Amino acid sequence: MAYEPAFRKLYRETVVPKLLETFQYDSIMEVPRIEKICLNQGVGQATQDKKLVDNAVEEMSLIAGQMAVATVAKKSVSNFKLREGMLIGARVTLRKDRMYEFLERLVTVALPRVRDFRGINDKSFDGRGNYSLGISEQIIFPEIDLDKVNRISGLDITIVTSAKTDEEALVLLREMGMPFKNQNN
Repeated sequence: MAYEPAFRKLYRETVVPKLLETFQYDSIMEVPRIEKICLNQGVGQATQDKKLVDNAVEEMSLIAGQMAVATVAKKSVSNFKLREGMLIGARVTLRKDRMYEFLERLVTVALPRVRDFRGINDKSFDGRGNYSLGISEQIIFPEIDLDKVNRISGLDITIVTSAKTDEEALVLLREMGMPFKNQNN
């Protein structure tokens, strides 16, 4: 039998029946699912030091398990000494198996390593069922070697779902194991 990530199996066997029961969908195809996870990291000091973007791409690739790409400035902003075409960050989009594997590492390993962690905010939905989360230190991921880190930096994680409402997306992510602050809803 082919390999299947644990969180995909969890979604198929546990989350889908729970969502069908909760929201009374007519078809199993109406059940919301996670479509992709986007990781994004802006490197503000990249205008002074070009190596910072290379480090960000390397670290993001380690975290995601997939090659990240450098992002380019679209406009010139003289106040920030920024020119159009300069490298200013890193990003990667995860889908299918890598997406489920990353979500599992995020929920079970990385988030519990955050200092004074009390859960993530359940108000960070965009109104269309997508959830965004900011990580302030990339060193919470076990893939990052602390000895090789020359600068602590954060990253943004956006989980894109097919849910029509924020409520559906909240129930989906809660059932997938995301540790929200207000678990009593």
